[in-house]
Amino acid sequence: MIDLYYWTTPNGHKITIFLEEAGLPYKIHPINIGKGEQFQPDFLKISPNNRIPAIVDQKPADGGAAISVFESGAILLYLAEKSGKFIPSDIRGRTTVTEWLFWQMGGLGPMLGQNHHFSAYAPEKIPYAIDRYVKETNRLYGVLNKQLANHEYMAGEYSIADMASYPWIVPYERQGQKLEDFPHLKRWFHTMAARPAVVRAYERVKEVQAVPAPMSDEDKKVLFGQTADVLKPKG
Repeated sequence: MIDLYYWTTPNGHKITIFLEEAGLPYKIHPINIGKGEQFQPDFLKISPNNRIPAIVDQKPADGGAAISVFESGAILLYLAEKSGKFIPSDIRGRTTVTEWLFWQMGGLGPMLGQNHHFSAYAPEKIPYAIDRYVKETNRLYGVLNKQLANHEYMAGEYSIADMASYPWIVPYERQGQKLEDFPHLKRWFHTMAARPAVVRAYERVKEVQAVPAPMSDEDKKVLFGQTADVLKPKG
């Protein structure tokens, strides 16, 4: 059994997609990041960076004590190795998958996250910041589009690289992008969206947020602008 500490964000969706694709049994533990549940001491024990997702594998492959893993890319690698699925065993194929996984972790996710922040959440609309991240989003879409021109999936065969990237493309309109500008990415996007496991993963959102609520000012205070003080023990 995998205990999944999750909220309905792109990084959270990465892991539900994998677990549904691999058929691994798992239980969702909602962590409402707008309410500050990511700062609870018990959660910080398994996710010291106070971010979702995180997992606890109650039955690791070595038969020993439970293993906790934080950071979505690390979780995907761990689960791929545990299950023997969605990452090639040969050195060349594995290298390609890890290249594109790290591309998502180091580029696509952070840059699109800044796009979301300055376009939708920042209290002050700063044209330079919005323009900078919308353009960088566009560049990254172009990189992915070029890769997909000659590959059905990002690394050739379907892999954890695709699972990591797809949830970040889902809100493309909000990011100021048009899929029609990226025909190979568009083809891949619709292929991903139609996968039964991806459909099931997104259906699980309803278990956590029956009706997704807009982010309140209080939620924004919890999510943005935190310092190290929030991690200090209380009392």
